[in-house]
Amino acid sequence: MLETLALMGHGFVNAMSLSNLLFMAGGTAIGIIIGCLPGLSAAMGVALLLPMTFTMAPETGLIVLGAIYCGAIFGGSISAILIHTPGTPASAATAIEGYQLTLQGKAGKALAVACFSSFCGGLLSCISLYFFAPLLAQLAMKFGSPEYFWLSIFGLTIIAGVASKSLLKGLISGALGLLLSTIGMDPMEGAQRFMFGQASLYEGINTTCALIGLFSMSQVLILAEKKIKQRAKAAKFSDKITLSGKEIKRITPTILRSWIIGNLIGILPGAGASIACFLGYNTSRQFSHHKEEFGKGSIEGVAGSEAANNAVTGGALIPLLTLGIPGDVVTAVILGALMIQGMTPGPLLFQEQGALVYSIFISLLLANVFMLVLGMASVRVFSKIVSIPGGILMPLVTTLCVVGGYALNNSNFDLGVMAVFGILGWIMTKASIPLAPLLLAMILSGIIETNFRRALSISDNDYTVFLTRPVCAVFLCISLFILFNLLRKEWKKAAARS
Repeated sequence: MLETLALMGHGFVNAMSLSNLLFMAGGTAIGIIIGCLPGLSAAMGVALLLPMTFTMAPETGLIVLGAIYCGAIFGGSISAILIHTPGTPASAATAIEGYQLTLQGKAGKALAVACFSSFCGGLLSCISLYFFAPLLAQLAMKFGSPEYFWLSIFGLTIIAGVASKSLLKGLISGALGLLLSTIGMDPMEGAQRFMFGQASLYEGINTTCALIGLFSMSQVLILAEKKIKQRAKAAKFSDKITLSGKEIKRITPTILRSWIIGNLIGILPGAGASIACFLGYNTSRQFSHHKEEFGKGSIEGVAGSEAANNAVTGGALIPLLTLGIPGDVVTAVILGALMIQGMTPGPLLFQEQGALVYSIFISLLLANVFMLVLGMASVRVFSKIVSIPGGILMPLVTTLCVVGGYALNNSNFDLGVMAVFGILGWIMTKASIPLAPLLLAMILSGIIETNFRRALSISDNDYTVFLTRPVCAVFLCISLFILFNLLRKEWKKAAARS
């Protein structure tokens, strides 16, 4: 115990050095900028700046990467709220309510909620990482293929929560997403599916390109139909960039629920912040006392999404540091950074490099503090984006989309995918079909198929493996309860109409 406290103290002293604090602040600022640019995800930002850390001290290099990670996850909410363009997939759910608030002239309020919720979710996640890393890592070890399958099935029930007013249209959108996700190589046998001879579809449709097209290019096409000068008036920024005590009290339960959701999702390898944001958003809607605001601009929806996706940052580091298993793409890059610095993640890391590990813990906590300060200080600067005339803003958005889409793989094919999804998003919006279920289904379907087939392969085609394991039974019961409750509500609506 005394040895652990000594390591914590040494890690705190390391993290609080002036040079590390400056690198921390700089990394957070860079992360925010990267996150708010469409297509430049947190993983890309960490990967691009990884070579810069090779000449730094091990703790300093890892501190910079962790700060970029935290800043980028929050940064994605900025463009999601202001121009309906999620900077990262982790902010896709934020765009649903955040942009509606912007159209009401409440861009500052939405950004303030996103910043505060991101700070709380990230801070609580770091605290849980600090004290409960080994315990939570053991929980993650209990998840095999059957558990991941039911977790993803449970995730699909969220489609009802993001389906706007029409459940049927939400299901149509989700079914289309499931269909599109089958494009590419078979994950188990390697057979080609709907590739039509295009080698660029080997790994399927690039989700980030689809996201940029659905949420960004479609918005450009929609605004192009209108008088371009009306864009600035529609999104005029006039509100205060503060949260009242009443508003903080209102979103606090949502933040706490989303923190738990994000933390648990983070420790599950492969799940990631893109799933957590939808889970947090859907949960905030289910427990809200103001359900009528959802779809029209709800601060609870923004808080639920942002607290959940930022809570993933600490959770994803738990399996990385304790088991050597990266929780998501970003931590996979950080795993490479650890190995380049001559360290092997796993149980022995705490014994051999205990001070370094606790330095990382403290730096992540402080990075969230910098994120709050920098985020709130720059909210008014960012919110001025909505006052830019549409004739200037839309070409800028288009340019960012093209640059972001091309930079992913330096591929013209990706630009074509982005354009196709932009037209698809425009058509779906005109038909009042929600976009979020399509994206959510595309994200989850690969996890569902792979783990379903892997579980059957391991169990020798014994389907009872999906029913007899305790965690599977829990997710099955929750999914059935949500489905039953959903059908009951739809039956009541039909009875009321008749």
